[in-house]
Amino acid sequence: MNNDQNDFIIPNKISLKEFKDEKWLQDIIYDNPSILELGNLEPVRREHTQPTGGRIDLILIDNVNDTLYEVEIQLGKTDPSHIIRTIEYWDNEKRRYPAYKHKAVIVAEEITSRFFNVIYLLNRYIPIVAIQLSALLIDDKIVLNFTKILDTFITPEEEIDSEAEEVNEDYWIKKTPQTTWEATKMLIQIITDLHENRKITYNKYHIAAGTSRRNFLWLRPRKSDLIHITMLIRDEDVERTMKRLEDMGLSPGLTKKRMDTTHLRFPLNSLKIEQYKEIIIEVFTNALESSL
Repeated sequence: MNNDQNDFIIPNKISLKEFKDEKWLQDIIYDNPSILELGNLEPVRREHTQPTGGRIDLILIDNVNDTLYEVEIQLGKTDPSHIIRTIEYWDNEKRRYPAYKHKAVIVAEEITSRFFNVIYLLNRYIPIVAIQLSALLIDDKIVLNFTKILDTFITPEEEIDSEAEEVNEDYWIKKTPQTTWEATKMLIQIITDLHENRKITYNKYHIAAGTSRRNFLWLRPRKSDLIHITMLIRDEDVERTMKRLEDMGLSPGLTKKRMDTTHLRFPLNSLKIEQYKEIIIEVFTNALESSL
């Protein structure tokens, strides 16, 4: 390898707040939503007026997963009013467009500890993403780096899994569109082939997969061609599993669940199941190992 130091540049980290305004950053994200690395998003509108006053900086949409992202931008540090405003706007849009899933997104140059304290209290109910922005100055050009540092949402079904109301397979067959159910059955078959001691339990709000020790995976078929998946992963397997899911074009969310495990969440459709079956087997195996 060539170790010529002339190939190495030490960038100058800057505070974007001192060079640009939020409108400048808003325009860049609106024109290039993929820069946030939240998936294949498209712009919907900006400076969207709210019925309670104020305006959402940006609304982006994931048409594949029927999800709207309510994005608030903050140059500098996050502050309490910014957090409250983001959550309020998310709630307004959720009520206005109930047919869609919604995620609140905060983009800031510094995500403070107070932000995490507030979100810790709320993340059981609010799907919120925090993206920290770093700005570098290289050859008089500004280089932007967006890093997702939080994407957490615990669904109520996971918290009361041991008390879930049990149903049968027919319940889900009647409830789920045929194409979605066929895709669900493909996933169930993958799970049943993993280990001889696995078990499948049909509950009212989810289909759980587990061993005699504990559940390690939950399937939630939807009316659209989507199956929402939650997996229990050992901490040492998180980075590797996240990377494999990203190879599939997914942006998994995560939440610390127990002392040594983490929940990963992501949606799948039938096309991805067929296209990435080997990767699905690999990540499901990682989940299974958390329960052995």
